[in-house]
Amino acid sequence: MKIIFAGTPEFARVALQRLLSAGFTVPLVLTQPDRPAGRGMKLQASPVKQCALEHGIAVAQPRSLRLDGKFPEDAAAARAALLAAQADAMVVAAYGLILPQWVLDAMSAARPPEGAKAPSGGSEPRAAGSVGALISAARPPEGAKAPPGGSEPRAAGSVGVHGLGCLNIHASLLPRWRGAAPIHRAIQAGDTETGVTIMQMDAGLDTGAMLLTEKMPIAPRDTSATLHDRLADLGGRMIVEALKLAACGGLQPVVQPEQGVTYAHKIEKSESAVDWSMPAQAIGRQIRAFDPFPGASTTLGSETIKLWDYEIHGHQRLPDQRCGEILSIDNTGVLVACGEDALRLTSLQRAGGKRLPASDFLRGFPLQTGMVLGAEQAPGATTGATIAP
Repeated sequence: MKIIFAGTPEFARVALQRLLSAGFTVPLVLTQPDRPAGRGMKLQASPVKQCALEHGIAVAQPRSLRLDGKFPEDAAAARAALLAAQADAMVVAAYGLILPQWVLDAMSAARPPEGAKAPSGGSEPRAAGSVGALISAARPPEGAKAPPGGSEPRAAGSVGVHGLGCLNIHASLLPRWRGAAPIHRAIQAGDTETGVTIMQMDAGLDTGAMLLTEKMPIAPRDTSATLHDRLADLGGRMIVEALKLAACGGLQPVVQPEQGVTYAHKIEKSESAVDWSMPAQAIGRQIRAFDPFPGASTTLGSETIKLWDYEIHGHQRLPDQRCGEILSIDNTGVLVACGEDALRLTSLQRAGGKRLPASDFLRGFPLQTGMVLGAEQAPGATTGATIAP
């Protein structure tokens, strides 16, 4: 089976590596153009591009796939490369570009042969272009050998050259958290579980038929970074399983329910600022959801402080105490009053500095009790004794 792969970040690289390790042929990779990064702002290839080059795979980096958009030459070149690849399917994982209709059409499942029977499970085959276009395989030619991984080969032309369509690895249990940032939003909302959905793509935003789903618990101390790594590994395993099932007609598309739809909007840097009037539990979820990007932050005068780790403490705020007020400081952390309870900050970072344990941070940034984080206030404009670290 020949697979075109479209993806950009580390999450996608894991899936690409899994496909290659499972023996799938990948003639073409689509990924975002190189971006400036690091202190020197030098152009850097995406993790997916680096993996592709390591394996000698052709790479296309169009700025857009819209033939009528700002970069029609890029889109036309990508279209020519995609058609020339003669692939059976496209796998998409955190690509970063919207797939226009021509891509979906080029890779869509063909109409089942006249008189085709439903596969085991009882679902009738559906025409190409329906929400749950059936992924199926005809009987292999006599004498054909199975490809690596043990799946039986499909008969040539049984569902067309582009028979399996575009399959997306989405890091949520659809229809919850459609959109760009499902991992961040699940943690921020306090969800106790998430998972991966392998979805057959259509023209909507993560609205296609579900092919495989698997749940995963969200641990109380999970950050977006830790949860990302586990979901990336799960997604890589599941896409290999889905393609093997597709090769022998074992996938049954399920239309997404209309109930329970939520949207995981893209994370904006402006969301990083902590509102200390919120409950400590909600602020804690914000800290974990925005780790590593964009990082939850607060201010003290003109200084910006990023917050990386914390403990929840029960606290009844007194009438004269303000949300964001520093209640106490010691080597274990900085205790801050919230709208409900209090938060002990145990890992912090000054602008331009490194993440530090509270004891190390306080040596270079001596705070005082009575200071109010997030308020318009000069660092020294308060009474209260400095607590020596």
